[in-house]
Amino acid sequence: MAVLTLSNACLAFGHVALLDHTDFALETGERVGLIGRNGTGKSSLLKIMVGLDKLDDGQVQVQKGIELAYVPQEPTFTDGATVESTVSEGLGDIRELRERFEAHAEGDDLDALMTQIEARNGWNWEQRVEETLQRLHLSADLPIASLSGGMKKRVALARALVASPDVLFLDEPTNHLDLDAITWLEELLVDFKGSIVLISHDRAFLDNVCTRIVELDRGILRSYPGNFAAYQGLKERELADEALANARFDKLLAQEEVWIRKGVEARRTRSVARIKRLEGLRDARSSRRDVVGRARMEVSQGDRSGKIVAELEDVGKVYAGRAVVKGFTGTILRGDKVGLVGPNGAGKTTLLKMILGELQPDSGTVKQGANLNVAYFDQMRDNLNLDATLADFISPGSEWIEINGSRKHVMGYLQDFLFSPARANSPVRTLSGGERNRLLLARLFAKPSNVLVLDEPTNDLDIDTLDLLEDLLAEYPGTVFLVSHDRRFLDNVVTSTLVAEGEGAWREYEGGVEDWLIQSRRAKAIAAGKPGAANIAAATKQTPEANTRTPVSVAADSAPAAAPSAPVVATPKRKLSYKEQRELDELPARIEALETEQAELNKQLADPDIYKKEGANVAAMHARVEVIDEELMHLLERWELLSPR
Repeated sequence: MAVLTLSNACLAFGHVALLDHTDFALETGERVGLIGRNGTGKSSLLKIMVGLDKLDDGQVQVQKGIELAYVPQEPTFTDGATVESTVSEGLGDIRELRERFEAHAEGDDLDALMTQIEARNGWNWEQRVEETLQRLHLSADLPIASLSGGMKKRVALARALVASPDVLFLDEPTNHLDLDAITWLEELLVDFKGSIVLISHDRAFLDNVCTRIVELDRGILRSYPGNFAAYQGLKERELADEALANARFDKLLAQEEVWIRKGVEARRTRSVARIKRLEGLRDARSSRRDVVGRARMEVSQGDRSGKIVAELEDVGKVYAGRAVVKGFTGTILRGDKVGLVGPNGAGKTTLLKMILGELQPDSGTVKQGANLNVAYFDQMRDNLNLDATLADFISPGSEWIEINGSRKHVMGYLQDFLFSPARANSPVRTLSGGERNRLLLARLFAKPSNVLVLDEPTNDLDIDTLDLLEDLLAEYPGTVFLVSHDRRFLDNVVTSTLVAEGEGAWREYEGGVEDWLIQSRRAKAIAAGKPGAANIAAATKQTPEANTRTPVSVAADSAPAAAPSAPVVATPKRKLSYKEQRELDELPARIEALETEQAELNKQLADPDIYKKEGANVAAMHARVEVIDEELMHLLERWELLSPR
């Protein structure tokens, strides 16, 4: 049964229709992932469902007695508040009702107050707050101002859950959360008994939590059963069918336009009908909203750096008596794509600054390579001038930008990042969160560099832009340092991962997050002598081969448990990493070379004279043929493994 419905919903800002006579229904117990391009109106739609904003036209209907709770993208808190007082705010008027009852205010109807308190289960509201704090692992007396961004998100979630809502609305809930916190949140939402509508661009999170995906596409809400992996397959077929139908329509319209220009040759009555049909075709074409194009990103590349970017030997750093880096040894080479993973406050930024020479270690040595030209993306957007226009922010004082030796007008460059020329003179403050991130990336990529440092670049970016950014970073010839909690993004970009394993210990794992989890589980199983260790080891052999470079110092074998499984329709297929894609590209040439060599050897061995002329070499030639057979079998197995992905 639907707990919330939208009927003929319309909403527009300016000339753009964010909701264009669209419908939606939320069923009991559903977990709906709301996705769409940045600026399409997802957050506005969520506020309309909650009742904070109103539609221009249409209706929102909520089942009687349904309790709604909303966690915004950037929660706000009362100055000087503690965790307990903030969470208590989620009870709304329940506290006030009981306080009025206990005060016996003159004129109050005590029987009516008792009825309301009992209906809202308000007699034990203190216990409900305490249970919620325990469930979300929060300390009651901590001041909100002292908390990290991830902990503030937990408090906002606790404030929403304390009232035991029937429907929970979440706007980008994984922003500022580390991997452990995201895994914890996934478990919490899967166990939640009510309905959920959430906005997220974290594809792994959508796969593990959602039972349905709803896309806001050109003003229409389109529903896809299952998780994000299932949505991808359905959406690909849908877009192909739409492109075919549009092509047929455009062909018919072009034919009719040719006919009208040649003149009316048929009888008048038939010609009038055909002219009316042409007018209808023109109206339909002008009102059609085509699929928004993809951004066209290009990184301005500086001069090549030295082969070695940084060498660290037994590096350590201590803050306030706590070791954030201890005994770290490693080498970063040109072209490495390095992901940094760890809980909030583990020291990812500290380690990164020491690698780049911006911070000196307390112990050990750090040597930077030659000719490093670093471009830095800051997750806090400290460099964002909200009063500047988009054009001035990208290219102050000039209408031109130089990218890899070619000049491009700033208007054209903004269009590459999906900003229309009409918005070029708009202030930055008018942009949504995802659009601001895209603007920062536009300015970052205009700066010549051979080292890219990206601190949480995926926050608020839509999924299409994430896919394009993945491809761009994989092909970037320089070195990339990537701090992110987006598991799918890391898996698709990085060649190695530096993981914080507690008490200042850091360890390197080849590949992305999935490779780290497999390798760390294997190490723990071997150390514990478990019988399943051999199977885990076999799975680990499928990870990309290790780079030949100085390994990072080994710390204790520890890693968080893998994300819990959720009922899904399709299993997500991980895209190839940069190394795997390069291996797949090289496989045909390697296979062809081995087959050519084998064919030549077989041709020589088929000649009887070879046993007289080169009898001593015949055994070696036969042995080489057998080795080639084994190599070909191995390469064909790799081809079968990599090509479907």
